[in-house]
Amino acid sequence: MIDKIINKLRNKKIAILGFGREGRSSYLFIRRYLKKEDITIIDKVNVYDSNKDLFKNDNLVNFVFGDNYLSNLDKYDVIIKSPGVSLNKIDTSSFINKITSQMELLLEFARDRVIGVTGTKGKSTTTSLIYEILKTKYQVLIAGNIGVPIFDLDLTNDKCLFVLEMSSHQLEYLDYSPHIGVVLNLFEDHLDHALTVEHYHEIKMHMFLNQKENDYMIYCSSNEALNNLVHKNNYLGIKMPVNRLGTDDKAIMSLKNDIVYYKKEEVFKSTLHRNLLGKHNLENIMVAYLVGRICKIDSNDILDVISNFKPLPYRIEFVKEVDEVKYYVDTLATIPDATKEAIEAIEDVNTLIFGGLDRGISYKDFISYLNKSNIEHFICMPTTGHMISKELDKNKVILVDTLEEAVIEARKVTKKGMTCLLSPAAASYEYFKNYQEKGDRFKELILGIDKNN
Repeated sequence: MIDKIINKLRNKKIAILGFGREGRSSYLFIRRYLKKEDITIIDKVNVYDSNKDLFKNDNLVNFVFGDNYLSNLDKYDVIIKSPGVSLNKIDTSSFINKITSQMELLLEFARDRVIGVTGTKGKSTTTSLIYEILKTKYQVLIAGNIGVPIFDLDLTNDKCLFVLEMSSHQLEYLDYSPHIGVVLNLFEDHLDHALTVEHYHEIKMHMFLNQKENDYMIYCSSNEALNNLVHKNNYLGIKMPVNRLGTDDKAIMSLKNDIVYYKKEEVFKSTLHRNLLGKHNLENIMVAYLVGRICKIDSNDILDVISNFKPLPYRIEFVKEVDEVKYYVDTLATIPDATKEAIEAIEDVNTLIFGGLDRGISYKDFISYLNKSNIEHFICMPTTGHMISKELDKNKVILVDTLEEAVIEARKVTKKGMTCLLSPAAASYEYFKNYQEKGDRFKELILGIDKNN
């Protein structure tokens, strides 16, 4: 496979569009195997100064920086696009067929060994769980949106499987789909990139768009938007619906009366010991179990992995109990639906800390949900938290400007024996670099509490 990727790039005028972690990975990969090809690094910001040592012996690398960095892309033979670069404001018609990516190149030559996972929420957890299940029988590599560039992997093994978390940014320009494709759910998100919710959902469905008749389409039919799109489009893959609401008689995996069925076989009870809390995670578990069975892994081996699998950081993650109050961090909850799932998973939330960057998402249903909930304290942070606070019970609202203030207020008001949950229902990068930085700061504040104060 690796020879095929290299041959596709050989003797080409190559542009690497975006020079973050994946762009750097693409450059290193190409130069490892191709020493004489012209490469142009294209980015809005000047990345040369911080990478001088990387480029100092390369006389065939060129650079395009600045506000007009997306101009003249049609002059390159191949454009290796990084996921974070948006092309939604320019006309791509003259070069759209030249756009590729690490994800695309892997799928083009190894799609039969790829399990792809997407969805608005739950991608990383489900990708990681599938990876752990498949490891019991196969050589497996995990990469993609989970934080590992594909070109950082050892691609010389032509027998290993790939489990790839695939974001909408990575799916947008794909001409290939994986052998086993998973779409977990579709909610409103990433409107700053996709512009409309309809277009965002359409991009997500590229997971199935180019599948063949012997490929597998795993999707959660309990998600109305997703189920409607599956039945609206004439996809070729084998439909494998998963349903935890008992609303789909054709579901391959289903939950009925607290029993999970694979086809018509009872495989485990919903009370199975698991560290992944909540109904939404039970659905993620059902999806991962189904992938394991498709890959011919013994049911008992799958259930052992499920029972021992630990939640990933920043996803309904328990931090510490202080003065009889439990603190959870859930900063990956960047949309209202994810925050609602966290509240329902924990069940005894007395104080909710939320708010972040306003990306134009509707909060109407979320406001109604909060007003009907039993939560007694809403600690509202900028910007969406302050905006939403105007529609909540004023007696429950506490306005703060910083996370430090939020923790101070939470300590004052949260009832003993109950939980304080940080779950923003918005993106974190208005005041933080990302959800990890926000989550880490919250952990520092909680872990640093002196019980005597």
